[in-house]
Amino acid sequence: MAFGLKREELKAWKESVKSGNISFLTHFWLDDRFPGCDTVTKVGCSDVPKLIEWGKQYGLKPEWIHRDPRFPHYDLFGNTQYRILQAENKKDQIERFNLRHE
Repeated sequence: MAFGLKREELKAWKESVKSGNISFLTHFWLDDRFPGCDTVTKVGCSDVPKLIEWGKQYGLKPEWIHRDPRFPHYDLFGNTQYRILQAENKKDQIERFNLRHE
């Protein structure tokens, strides 16, 4: 279940992904499959080869991409989420969701 997200933010992310940009969207999220994780960052791009190439620099595997036909994306959690947001200078998302390195 996703929450803590404004409709405008989701709309902007979707448009950016459709345009072939590497786009970040962080929100609160609860899923029993991922205990201890209460946020997720979706990193999407409609250009899947571009997304794969971007992910390589962070050790992300192509098979980890959620192959949504309209919005392909990686789901980032925990330390990986924090490390990549830091590297991508997404300090606003780190602060907004009070993310910390464990």
